[in-house]
Amino acid sequence: MLNYITERQGWIEVICGSMYSGKTDELIRRLKRAIIAKQKTITFKPKIDDRYHKEYIVSHDKNSFEARVVENPEEILHLAKDADVVGIDEAQFMGEHLIDVVNKLAYAGKRVILAGLDMDF
Repeated sequence: MLNYITERQGWIEVICGSMYSGKTDELIRRLKRAIIAKQKTITFKPKIDDRYHKEYIVSHDKNSFEARVVENPEEILHLAKDADVVGIDEAQFMGEHLIDVVNKLAYAGKRVILAGLDMDF
């Protein structure tokens, strides 16, 4: 499990908007910048999202980025333990437990970037 006491301070970034507003493109852009900065990144997507590809997040503009598929947010805690930056696409499909998971990641010194819809209808 993660060590929740760290000298580094983590934070949470939220990319939200309506459908076709460029949320996934922006998430991919930020993740690529983190890689250029030599930061360890890992990206997640919910199992329910298999529209374009099962193992990548893919924007409507066909930009893509490798992602781990998870069934629930708790899986992210274990899988992200070595990452500096954690990306999560389609956050609205992850459920309410995602809030606790994201807070734990940030308290562990990680930069967490979420992308998702800003409403439920």
